[in-house]
Amino acid sequence: MKTARFHSITGRYAKLRVAVVGDFCLDRYLEIDPAKKEVSLETGLPVHNVINVRSQPGAAGTILNNLVVLGVGEIHPVGFAGRDGEGVELAGALRAMRGVKMDSFFCTKHRRTFTYTKPLVTAPGSPPVELSRLDFKNWTSTPAVVERRLIDTVKRLAQRVHAMILLDQVDQAGTGVVTEGVLATIDEIRRMHSRLLIIADSRRGLRGFPPVTFKMNVRELAALAGAPGELSLEETRSRAAALARTHRQTVFVTLAERGILGATPGGRVEHVPAVPVRGEIDIVGAGDAVTANLAAAMAAGASLPEALELANAAASIVVHQLGTTGSASVAQIAPLLLRRTER
Repeated sequence: MKTARFHSITGRYAKLRVAVVGDFCLDRYLEIDPAKKEVSLETGLPVHNVINVRSQPGAAGTILNNLVVLGVGEIHPVGFAGRDGEGVELAGALRAMRGVKMDSFFCTKHRRTFTYTKPLVTAPGSPPVELSRLDFKNWTSTPAVVERRLIDTVKRLAQRVHAMILLDQVDQAGTGVVTEGVLATIDEIRRMHSRLLIIADSRRGLRGFPPVTFKMNVRELAALAGAPGELSLEETRSRAAALARTHRQTVFVTLAERGILGATPGGRVEHVPAVPVRGEIDIVGAGDAVTANLAAAMAAGASLPEALELANAAASIVVHQLGTTGSASVAQIAPLLLRRTER
């Protein structure tokens, strides 16, 4: 990508309005000092002394974090938190971000706040080591009163945003934001607003989702296509092209160390190889950075290969951020992407 084109695309981000519909969670990091280890006098078990606690929005919040650092002008989180301490912390963190509009995010007594608690052993001079995580999740179906509010919000925002991102992060279907009712509403919206970019991702796979722009990893593509085992690059190209043609929507597939691939309904398939690693990596958050960058780039008028290049570079930035769920700004992406493409 040429420098002028890069600045032309990213220069439009400040005028974009993007809705992020999905499961927002609180990523809470507990930094443990191994030099301060103790043994409990009462139980004889090891004691981990936490010397610092830091929190940030996670899951759909990670996509939002990336949109914020990209400079997207107006971002609408659509989701909920519980009326608990974690909910207060999550809502406060979202509210403090530039460009984030909180009209569509609410706290409810019917749910608890989705929280990932991540203990990290942080020894000086060594990368952080994550211990077993402690999660807070909802295991019952999202109540109708909550679902109705989400549906009404999605309908309202569809008329004023340039792009809508769906992220289904829950382990058990129907317990989060992206319920059957919300998906049915998205299907109505994509019929009524055919020019609206809607891009979807789900940790359980996209089976049952309406035909919007799909973003998935290669394992999820194989499962959706009913293909056993690993897919080669050529098989991935073929399967993605077939899915795009059937759904009449663009399909994006992340390939880990092999890069990222995109296929259009018209039969065009583009593959961008991964950026070589530059030391230790941590893949947490890379997929969400890809989703955010694809949505922003496409809404700003990028072509398929341009969107892939931007998302691929963002993922490379994020995987080199250790001990956090990272993000990639335009200023970080520029030297990496332009250095590679203008050699």
